[in-house]
This record gives sequence, structure tokens and C-alpha cells, in this order.
Amino acid sequence: MIEQRARGHIERYLDPIARVLVAARFTPMVVTIVGLLLVVGGALLVGFSHYILGASIAALGSALDGLDGAVARLAGKASRRGAFVDSVSDRLGETAMWAGLAFAVSEDVSFSDDAVLALLCVLNLGASLLVSYLRARAESVGADGRGGLMGRAERVILFTAGLVFSFVPVMLWVMAALTWMTVAQRFALVWQRLDG
Repeated sequence: MIEQRARGHIERYLDPIARVLVAARFTPMVVTIVGLLLVVGGALLVGFSHYILGASIAALGSALDGLDGAVARLAGKASRRGAFVDSVSDRLGETAMWAGLAFAVSEDVSFSDDAVLALLCVLNLGASLLVSYLRARAESVGADGRGGLMGRAERVILFTAGLVFSFVPVMLWVMAALTWMTVAQRFALVWQRLDG
């Protein structure tokens, strides 16, 4: 949703940062890999119950990963291979974030219902991957696969807010409801966009 509605406004702020990265000779692939490494590092910190620091680093990595497309465009290095690696790195990052949180809630004694929370982490990971898969599958057959409430940006924002402001159980329930709703929305949208 953020991607569809705010892309033009966001690019106005991303382009100057991307220009700095291009001037510093960062390639789009380096931006993607550094973003992924930050997300994985943040996820490891979350896994060891350093929620605020871990979530902040993971959010920074996700934001940096959002710059790789702008760097590619401004440097004239946009490629299908780069887009492919970017998509895979996004899924790896989300998997790391949910794995870190699942480990943390199963080990953290402050969570009394840790088995349910760990299950919610798995359900959120599954829904997140399905949302991305539906888009990729739709686009592979020539349909627009975007749409629904919880795109990647919304998921990162809610995940980060849940950890930073210490409402992890609530975040997990809300994320599960909204992301599975997005799976249904996106499926219905793609179904309508495809001909029989």
C-alpha cells in the first residue's frame, strides 16, 4: 500500500541519498547485500532479546535495501539479475526477522504464552512469503500482482514498532490478521486481473 500510494513522494527523498551512494561508488548489488547483512544482524540481536537495538538495525537494513533500485536507476545499472537478487534478499531478510523473534519469544521468560507467540511468528512468516509469492506469480504471467493492506514496508514498520514500543504479543496478533487478510485480498485482486 505504501509502495503504491507514496512511491513518487518517497523517491523525492531517496534520490538524493542514492546520488550520494552512487558518487561514493556503491553498486546496487553492494547496497542490497549491506541491507541484507544489517537485517540479519538486527534479527540476531532480536533473537537474543535486544529488541530495540535489533529492530532498529533491521529497519535500517530494510530502508537501505529500499535504496538499491534508486541507485541502480541513477547509476544506469538496472538489471533483471539485480532485481532478482533484491527480491531474494527481501525474503531472506523477512525470514531472518521472524526466525529471530520466534527464538526470542520461546526463550524469553517475560512471555508467558511463548508457544502461541512462536506459532504466530511462523504464521506471519508464511503469510509474508505468500504475499510476495502472489505478486511474483502474478507478474510471471503478465498481471499486476500488487495490492492489499500489508506490503513489505507496512510489515517492517509494524514489526519494528512492536519491538521498539514493547507490544510484541499485540503486534503478532495484528500482523497475523492483517497479513493473512492481505493474502486473501491479493489473491482476489490477481484473480480478477487474470482472464479465464
